Amino acid sequence: MKSHFKRISVILADKNKKPLYQIIYECLLFSINKRELPFQYFGKFLFRSDIPDYKSFLSAKEMQQITNSNNLNRFNYSSLLRNKLAFANVVQSAGLSAPYLYGHNFQNRFYNKTNITNITTLDEIENYFRAIFQENSTNQVFIKPLSEMGGLGCFLISEDNLKGDIREYGNYLLNNDCIHQQVIDQHHLVNRMHATCVNTIRIETYIDKEGIVHILSALMRLGTGDKFVDNASSGGIYVSIDLDTGKLKGECHQLMNHGGRRLNSHPDSNLMFDGWEIPHFDDAKTLARSAATWIPHRFVGWDIAISNKGPVLVEGNDNNSLFISDIAFGGYLKHPMLGEIIKEA
Repeated sequence: MKSHFKRISVILADKNKKPLYQIIYECLLFSINKRELPFQYFGKFLFRSDIPDYKSFLSAKEMQQITNSNNLNRFNYSSLLRNKLAFANVVQSAGLSAPYLYGHNFQNRFYNKTNITNITTLDEIENYFRAIFQENSTNQVFIKPLSEMGGLGCFLISEDNLKGDIREYGNYLLNNDCIHQQVIDQHHLVNRMHATCVNTIRIETYIDKEGIVHILSALMRLGTGDKFVDNASSGGIYVSIDLDTGKLKGECHQLMNHGGRRLNSHPDSNLMFDGWEIPHFDDAKTLARSAATWIPHRFVGWDIAISNKGPVLVEGNDNNSLFISDIAFGGYLKHPMLGEIIKEA
């Protein structure tokens, strides 16, 4: 209920609204044409005066049709994308650029290479991570739960604050299944935009019936404040990317339940979005195509970080990327390939 009031307050406070009569008229047409209640009309800010072609945006049914299509999606590939351990093992064995997998745990059973250790105390967890720091010449480990989405359950274990981190997160580790990965050394130019978290590029790929991989669109996700993740569902912002130039386009977007901000520059660094060039963007597109070859799910949103050495594959999303991609693209139904995709779905 609280989130509903938040959304209503955002709509009422928006100074860029269309006239009320136009909003009512468009809502009715959207509902009739899409055959559903106009939640997407409001959730995607189609009531704003700078969105003239509101019919070009996907309905909830159209997004579900693509996401749940048996023609476009296979369970075996989806399971590789959704299980963080399976995904990390596939991309690591394929030799794709990705964070190195130090180990994982299934609740109190901790796996490091060929070693399996039953751990029951916080002191034993501390010893486990101290060994990882020494063996891999690192001072941080990134923890991700195997099946959570939207950045939930992610945290850092740091050598400098090992005892404190274990006190804070140790019981979570003992009661959950997680992977333990290398921390990405983010590119210094991306750090200038926002350095608190790893900011990723979302590149959406589609494999046609002939097996050709197409890049449909791209956007950059950015954290704000002291948030540890860049996910839109956690309050992050996102900006469309020009596929040809690798430059950000226009203003940022933010989900309505986090305020729905539209800004010309990052709220923390004040760097302007429009025209800001992403380092190694062509290499990031190549990495996305390679990932789509190794895990041939036909419609995927790949999250790719940029390090000083080049792009790094973080994860692939088969189930939750269309909403923000539709907004960032300005109406995905305008994309020349979406008609073919929906028809096949």
